[in-house]
Amino acid sequence: MVDFRYANSYDVKDLQEILAILRSPEGCPWDKAQTHTSIRRNMLEEAYEAVEAIDENNPVHLQEELGDVLLQVIFHARLAEEAGHFTMDDVVTGLCKKLLFRHPHVFGDVDVENAESALSTWETQKREEKGQKTVTDTLNSVARSLPSLVRAEKIQKKAKKVGFDWNNVDGALDKVTEELGELREAITDNTNIEEELGDLLFATVNVSRFVHLDAEETLQKASEKFIRRFGRVEELAGDTPMETMQLDELDALWNMAKQQES
Repeated sequence: MVDFRYANSYDVKDLQEILAILRSPEGCPWDKAQTHTSIRRNMLEEAYEAVEAIDENNPVHLQEELGDVLLQVIFHARLAEEAGHFTMDDVVTGLCKKLLFRHPHVFGDVDVENAESALSTWETQKREEKGQKTVTDTLNSVARSLPSLVRAEKIQKKAKKVGFDWNNVDGALDKVTEELGELREAITDNTNIEEELGDLLFATVNVSRFVHLDAEETLQKASEKFIRRFGRVEELAGDTPMETMQLDELDALWNMAKQQES
């Protein structure tokens, strides 16, 4: 048994020490077996759970989930330190340097008028820091591990900065109609279906951007609405198993659930 002090409160250094113990020969078999790759998904899941706590406006839940996110950061830093790559202090040092460099309007002599111009300054500093010489470089810099709708929106916003964008939402809507037609044709011909479906999704994200909606959040709400209405359909079906009903019967119940919701 490893002896570790119990206290009413701890700090980040204590967390680092606990993780070092867990990774030690006397530590936990599961923790000792992990790699960056094996806990990669944990980082994503904990981040999403923290976002869910934000959406719930639940400070207690958020505190817990931020702790879980921090654990992932400390865990990866510990793995890197053991491999001789970098330490947690290196992570913090790099972050501090980045914040100082990307805020010349706070720590330098650059003037900004509002939050929008401050963000523009951040992006300019970021391109310089990353050595991004072309617009394509900035598009390629958008993380491929992001949810696809989020990544599409970020790519579109970066393209917009150089004027590669529709003048208004009508152009974006017309593109959706065009892409839908091409998808119908692809399905009929049984060719390029994946490509055309991707184009339609990308075009739809463009519409969401024009009407100032988050495509990812909007689709999540649509999924929640589907679950809610499906539940009502199941209630309306009563004792009749849904799998024994015809589609037109289910559709009628769906419309009834929709009307009740309205």
